[in-house]
Order: sequence, then structure tokens, then C-alpha cells
Amino acid sequence: MTTPSGAKMLRRPEETRTNFLDLFVDLVFVAALVQLSHGLMEELTWSGAFQTLVLLLAMWWIWTTTAWTTNLYDTQRLAIQLLVTATMLGSLVMVVALPDAFSERGLVFAGGYVAIHIGRQLFLVLALRGHELQRRSIRELFWFGVSAVPWIAGAAAHGAARGALWTLAVAVDYVALPIRWPTPGLGRSTKSDLGILGEHLADRYRQFFIIALGELILVSASTLNGSGLAADRTAALVVSFATTVLFWRIYIYRAGELLAAAVAAAPVPSRVSLSATYSHPIMVAGIVATAVGVELVIAHPLGHTQPAWVAVILGGPVLFLAGRAWFEHTVFNRVSRDRPTGVLVLAALAPAMLFVPPLLAALAATAVLAAIAVTDAARARGRPPEQPSPPG
Repeated sequence: MTTPSGAKMLRRPEETRTNFLDLFVDLVFVAALVQLSHGLMEELTWSGAFQTLVLLLAMWWIWTTTAWTTNLYDTQRLAIQLLVTATMLGSLVMVVALPDAFSERGLVFAGGYVAIHIGRQLFLVLALRGHELQRRSIRELFWFGVSAVPWIAGAAAHGAARGALWTLAVAVDYVALPIRWPTPGLGRSTKSDLGILGEHLADRYRQFFIIALGELILVSASTLNGSGLAADRTAALVVSFATTVLFWRIYIYRAGELLAAAVAAAPVPSRVSLSATYSHPIMVAGIVATAVGVELVIAHPLGHTQPAWVAVILGGPVLFLAGRAWFEHTVFNRVSRDRPTGVLVLAALAPAMLFVPPLLAALAATAVLAAIAVTDAARARGRPPEQPSPPG
């Protein structure tokens, strides 16, 4: 009995680790995060924050679908390497268009997004002939075709209309996956079609999170370099670095360490993977906002704190903790009280932060994160390591 040609494209089950192609892909998204934080810095308004969120979700979905592609298919095959490399090139074009995506480069951004997704699925539909996963790719192709309409229509529109249409497009893409792409004539994919390799996907999420933290370090160093090594600015750098370390500590302990085990232990592994897919962009959005706050604090450590500055200095950690609470529920089916408590404390501190210098506002946010990290350590002391218990 001959093996269908499409089956040769699949990743072997024993190949569970990430590889150099996965890491190579991430290079483009380093630039994307930097562009997003710079764009928010230049347009630090509610409108600018909304636009940054839409663009972040679009870039995250490209990264996610690429990660799921390398999770399913054999990256040692030249065809898959070329497919991923083409995705990188399209993503790079989108990164270049990011600063002006809501102005004169809307068509470049939207066109790149649509071309990446539809091009990938067209390739897989042809390459997977004779394999059951071909039907999944046809379903995905159909749904990316549906979202392409508001993406391209939004690029042709202006102002609020573009924002509304692109929000609709993002919503279509994000909803289609959990409902498993119901398609006329084909129905929807089964849960087994998702074919998750938990260890590989967990590694990919951890790697992206570390990349996002790298942006904080990059912004801190570049801002201090441009501002000079005055004592107050150097102190702001130290606070920024402490925040970065605490983000890493809170993320990795212990849900970040156990995501792969949670996928393996889950009655429905795809449900855990999907939940991780949606919780991580919230944490990344928090890091993008925090990067803007870091730049403001290092450049103006003892200046007058404006309301928009408080929104990013405290709002970044709030978003991170909210996403981290969701992620924790994904792995353990519960949320530690210190996560929502931290969110409430940061919200309560916000009005008072208008009357202190930015450096003290940043220090207050760092202190809340430090209290959460200390609480985590104290709760675990003397107890056996908690094992994952994902929802049924």
C-alpha cells in the first residue's frame, strides 16, 4: 500500500522540539514589535491604542498560523522551508508598512496579510493531495477568503471605516479557528484534525514571549543611550530591567514551564492549545504598552506624569497579568488570587500616579509585580511541584 503523497509532508511525531527554522521566523516579529511600540509612542491616544491592537492581532495571527504550520509539517522538507521563508518575506513587507498601515500604506499591509494566508493554504491544498488534512486546508482557505473581503475593503476605506472593517476582519480570523472553519459542502473540521504536538507548540509560545521581553531591553538601552547616563535616567533603566525580569519570572513560573505537559494531560489537547493561542497576545500587548512606558520613564524620569503615560506605565502590567491569569487557568484550571489582586491594586494606584514623577509610577508597578513574584515563591515553598490540571 503506497503512502499518499500528502502524508510525506507531515512532521514525524518524535520530532517534538523547535528547530532553527522556527527561530529564524521570529526575527521578523522582533522588528514588528519594535514598530508597534514606536507607533503607539507617536500616537499615544485611545485611537492610537486601538489601531496598535488591531495591527498586533494581525501580526500575531500570522505568527500563530506559521507556528501551527511548522507544528504539523516537516520543516526538513524544502517545500515547507520555502513556504515559511515566503511567509517571512510577506511579513517583512507588512512590518515596513506598519507605521503607515492606517494611512497611505493600508493596501500594502492588508494585501500582504491576505497574500500570506491565502498563498499558504493554496500551497497546502495542492501539496496535501490524497491526505485527509487537505480538507482542513480547504476550509481554512475558504475562511481566509471570507476575511480577505473586509481586509481589502478596509484598505480602500479611510479613517474610522478602515478601523471598523479591519476589526471585523480580525474577528473573522480569530473566531474561525475555535469553531473549526465550518465550510459549505465540507462541514467543520474534527478536533482530531488539529493534530497538536504539545512540546513543540509550548516551546514556540515561550520563545515568542522571550522575544517580546527582548523589546523591553532594546527600548531601555536605546532610550538611555539617547538620553545620557544621568542618575535619574539610570535609575529608570534599573526599574525597567527589574520589570522585565519580573515579567519573565511570573510568566515562566509555573504555567510557562508546564504548557506542554498540560497539552499532553488534557482530555482535548486542542482546547489547551487554543486557549494559549488567545491568552498570549494579551500578555504581548501588555509588553508593547510597557515598552512605551519604559521609553517615557527613561526619557522623562522626573517630569510631569500625564494621564496617557499612566495608562501605559500601569496598563501594560495590567494587560500582562490579565493574560497571565487566563494562561494559568489554561494550565491549572484555576487562577491564583494574586493575579486579579495585582490588577485591582494597579487600577487603584492609577489616580495617585498623576501626582508623582514617572519614575515613581514605574516603581509602583514594579513593586506590585515583585509582590506577586514573592507570593508565588512563598506559596510553593515546602510543597511538591504542582502538576497541570487543564479544564476538561
